[in-house]
Amino acid sequence: MRLWTGRALWVLDVGVGPEATSPFKRHWLDGADRVFVSHDHIDHIGGVAHAVSAGLPIHCTAQTARELPPGAKVEYLSETGQSVIDGVTVTTGRNGHALGGVWFHFDLGDGLFFSGDWSEESDWFAFDAPPPARTALIDASYHLDDVPQTQRRAGLDRMLAQNEGRQILFPVPPSGRAGELALHLLRHGEVSLDDTCQLAISRALQSGTLNSSASQLAPLLGRSFDPSARFLVCDTPNADAGMAWQMVQTWRDAGRLGQDAMVVFTGHMTAHARVIAAQGGEFLRWNVHPPLSDQIHMIRSLGAHLYAPLFCANPEDYLLESRIEAGLLFHERCVL
Repeated sequence: MRLWTGRALWVLDVGVGPEATSPFKRHWLDGADRVFVSHDHIDHIGGVAHAVSAGLPIHCTAQTARELPPGAKVEYLSETGQSVIDGVTVTTGRNGHALGGVWFHFDLGDGLFFSGDWSEESDWFAFDAPPPARTALIDASYHLDDVPQTQRRAGLDRMLAQNEGRQILFPVPPSGRAGELALHLLRHGEVSLDDTCQLAISRALQSGTLNSSASQLAPLLGRSFDPSARFLVCDTPNADAGMAWQMVQTWRDAGRLGQDAMVVFTGHMTAHARVIAAQGGEFLRWNVHPPLSDQIHMIRSLGAHLYAPLFCANPEDYLLESRIEAGLLFHERCVL
């Protein structure tokens, strides 16, 4: 997203992928004065090196800034609060999706809301309600899917019961669903976290912004990763690197993948992940984006007159959703 404020050009998020065929294109930064990064997942921050090399100021929270490359010109944003940037009031709030992740509200054109990714169903991350905005650019990663997290958890529990005795790997983004997924799995058996997930969860617990139940994971921290544990929660989310990929290779070489060991993907699956699932795994969504009802509620609570459903392949399908009273944005350019 490129936002012209009337005085300057701001770029909102600089992601790559998650498919390998979706790079960040350097020319998207042409003429830009500032960059805003909502959170540290690769599809929102993966192209930030281009902004660093261009010498652009990068606005993000202190937690997100940990993932910036050396030399970044960081201008820190509060996870909850307001900043005046080049004469524009920018409000931020916790997005319920990632550690240090925020949504943005810009005091332009009767209010512009950019959600980045968000979730109001997390038992791990907090979510702050945004102020009213006439125009809303909202996370619609789940498109018209309207299955709530309560049903997702119940489906996971059924799968675990059906696979009693099998060892299960859960590839995850460490600063995202790793913590709350591990918290849920503790009810069913022994959980082991790889070093990357332990570090992210430790930082999350130290932040003091999580729900109280998060402290139950403290005993898992500081332990050596145990590859024989019933449940393994490991980086990366598509098992294409990190400990998750190492475990897949180990199980495949030992003839265990798809036998007494399986991989469960809970988020977007790249082509690499789909190959692994076909050999010895499955997909069970764990909600980290808003289902349709939450999208509709967000549009209503913002009082939005115009909205754009982001991150979905067929936004025109929203024309069929009669519960949304705001106008649908299709154009590549719109005036606030």
